Amino acid sequence: MYQITAKGPRAAIETAWDALAWADPSPAGAGDAKEDGRHAWRLDAYAETEEDALACQEMIRETAPELNPVMEALEDRDWVTLSLEGLPPVEAGRFIVAGSHALAKSAPGKTPILIEAGPAFGTGHHGTTLGCLIGFEHVLKTARPNKVLDIGTGSGVLAIAAIKAGAKRAWGTEIDADSVRVANENAAKNHAANAFKTFETGGGMNHTIRADAPYELVFANILFRPLVALCPTIAGLTAKGGHVILSGLLAHQEPLVRRAYEGHGLALAKRIRKDGWASLVFGKPG
Repeated sequence: MYQITAKGPRAAIETAWDALAWADPSPAGAGDAKEDGRHAWRLDAYAETEEDALACQEMIRETAPELNPVMEALEDRDWVTLSLEGLPPVEAGRFIVAGSHALAKSAPGKTPILIEAGPAFGTGHHGTTLGCLIGFEHVLKTARPNKVLDIGTGSGVLAIAAIKAGAKRAWGTEIDADSVRVANENAAKNHAANAFKTFETGGGMNHTIRADAPYELVFANILFRPLVALCPTIAGLTAKGGHVILSGLLAHQEPLVRRAYEGHGLALAKRIRKDGWASLVFGKPG
């Protein structure tokens, strides 16, 4: 495993991060861009082979020449799990997300969501997941969704939160088989398996999800371009009077996403920004 790190101005970091995220196939198996000081941002990418790591470096230099990406070989360990172990609990409104040891010491009166360290995205620590949970808390002030769709469910944390808040059924979608397995396992650990199931499917959804529409709440914590591409589908799957919570977009990408969804009859109800990421809550008029 190799880690490729670059530091610099936000615009350059975001340009390089977008290039790595949207390459098909991408030489980076995972990556993250975040603020790293008062006026600096940092990009971390991870690659399985030296060849892919060198390709990451070259892509970063080509798309953002002012950056100087540094490559480092890592020990052969489960870095995803190790990076998540020992993370503190995350609180968002009524919810607290943590692993089993931290959850046992969590604050009383909170709704616990057990998410152990693992490869599926969504421990609550990332700005997008946290933003979605805060957005969901906003929705719960005026609505109680019974039927929920979670596009790109990852660990299943958002769908599980919806079930623990009273939803009778939640479907999840994932393009990754490992995430499907992890999300369904997490639902069982949170005693939500009877109300939740994740399907391995792309943006086109599947027959079950389309047949069960409309949904009072749709989560989509994915990426900027799929959010825009899926806008007509998501708007069509959302019930009148329902809500859509979107994330996975950087703050500067927010206006284009907002324009797309408002163009399909949805009204912005709340915006949350965490660590350079934006989460948007939309309502669909009744």
